[in-house]
Amino acid sequence: MNPDEYCAQKAAASGSSFYYAFLFLPPERRRAITALYAYCREVDDIVDEASDPSVAHAKLAWWVQEIDRLFSGSAQHPVSRALAPHLGSFGITRTRLLQIIEGMQMDLQQTRYLDYQSLQRYCHLVAGVVGEISAGIFGATVETTLSYARALGQSLQLVNILRDVGEDARRGRIYLPIDDLQRFDVKAADLLNARYVDGFTALMGFEAQRARSLYRDALALLPEADRRAQRPGLIMGAIYLSLLDELEHTGFRVLHQRIALTPLRKLWIAWRTWVFGPPPRLARA
Repeated sequence: MNPDEYCAQKAAASGSSFYYAFLFLPPERRRAITALYAYCREVDDIVDEASDPSVAHAKLAWWVQEIDRLFSGSAQHPVSRALAPHLGSFGITRTRLLQIIEGMQMDLQQTRYLDYQSLQRYCHLVAGVVGEISAGIFGATVETTLSYARALGQSLQLVNILRDVGEDARRGRIYLPIDDLQRFDVKAADLLNARYVDGFTALMGFEAQRARSLYRDALALLPEADRRAQRPGLIMGAIYLSLLDELEHTGFRVLHQRIALTPLRKLWIAWRTWVFGPPPRLARA
């Protein structure tokens, strides 16, 4: 298996919505974004699958060294070897790849976020930076497009957080800001013990509106000149906003189950958005 095949297999096996956003890209851009996604999966899996934080720290430290090797022309891992041909073509920088690792290190260092400002920093590192790199791969020609990509990435990450509240709580992590929990009289113990207390739905609705607001802000920042090139990101937005609709439809019953869209529905949304753009209702989300 060559490096590109390794990355493609990792992307397909994940079942992630990102996979559907890549399908319509030209081959070189598809290989580059698939390699980026595989990189994100590699470092994220280190955190999610490690039972010993010291082991996870060591593995992330290895990846920091691997990024140095990547930019010196001596990459070892299949993912970094797959990324190597695209560094110059799409402006993929060492700084941004290391920022993604920094975000993963935050997961090992803290399990709570006091306020939205501190959560924003985390969302920027694990999703906003990925958005910036992705926008370059898709063909950004205007600086404002990177601002769009940062806001879109943070919006998608908030939807991820809402979907995974129960799953993260079972790992001892709570991403919803503590001051928001206090505002709606929801205790950390309620999430950790999967209790749907009175304020939970209102709390989740508040965070959902925050995600929608970020999505609106992102769309407003996307220059018309780059709209066509950035269709893969618009596909991601359409899929995640549909997922958010689904979470709301179920009353945010996420503490005991993982709610997801079917692969067929994701494929339909991807095709529709590629051809027609995001539905007007999403533009007004």
